[in-house]
Amino acid sequence: MTSSVLSYEKGYAIQVNQPGDSLFYHLDYDERSHDLNMEFQHFHDFYEICILLDRSAAHIIEGSLYEMQPYDIVLLRPSLLHKTQYPKGLPPKRLMINFAMPPSLPGLENDYSELFNLFHAQVPIFRFSEERRREILAPINGIFAISQHPSPIQSVTIHHKFVEFLCGLHRYAAENAYVREETGSSMSRRMYAIASYIHSHYQQELSLDEVSRRFYVSAHHLSRQFNKVTGFTFTEYVQMTRIRNAQQLLLHSSEKITDIAARCGFASFSQFNRIFNKQNGMSPSVYRRTRPAQDERQSVFAAAGQKVD
Repeated sequence: MTSSVLSYEKGYAIQVNQPGDSLFYHLDYDERSHDLNMEFQHFHDFYEICILLDRSAAHIIEGSLYEMQPYDIVLLRPSLLHKTQYPKGLPPKRLMINFAMPPSLPGLENDYSELFNLFHAQVPIFRFSEERRREILAPINGIFAISQHPSPIQSVTIHHKFVEFLCGLHRYAAENAYVREETGSSMSRRMYAIASYIHSHYQQELSLDEVSRRFYVSAHHLSRQFNKVTGFTFTEYVQMTRIRNAQQLLLHSSEKITDIAARCGFASFSQFNRIFNKQNGMSPSVYRRTRPAQDERQSVFAAAGQKVD
């Protein structure tokens, strides 16, 4: 089945290699209903791209709310806290792409670094005219067609087509017409602004009283509304954000664990160790040593099989 722009078949999936491998792709074509919205934001160590095919939805990225229209392309780099909110009514169709590529390819390091700057855009959502989006998404349709006819070089061809897609997106990035719209109640917008503030200030001391004064809302009201909007208490959200950043440093740096704890805003190492154990079921040192690649497999297949994106 083909939509007006992007090939689509409900429940169809394309996979190259396994999550946790240095190179893998998982393209998931499906629908998501409002009833399957994730309650909480999540993050993972691979890249993710979300493309709506009909209706509208919203994406929450690092505490900020972004409205999405059909064929908007949402780019999510590893470790970003995010979740999608789908509307009530008929479930919208969407394509979700999870992928990873080797961090460096000999002779192409600078080019790939420039290409992946797309994922570091201040607002990582791209919207194009119909003509341009057809051109940009053509390689994704090519991947769909290739998957229908297996060959000995299918994985190489899919990889080639996907890089072509990213190159087209980079080529026309300056034509991005996405404009963030203010939606929801003023109080909801304020809660999302507070969540965004936490993401950019998690290394500092953050108290409910101090943040409530900064955003001109009572501490009691902030506490109640923040939990209602985000699904977390203020303290839980601060701790989750700090732990998420600590996890990335544990996996991708050689910093001492005590230094990571201080850098991520924890008042003491014992506090960091206690909260890390509570959220991860293991100590920071064990996490750094033994975290298995199968965690990423579970994340991808939960998103595909249990409808939790």
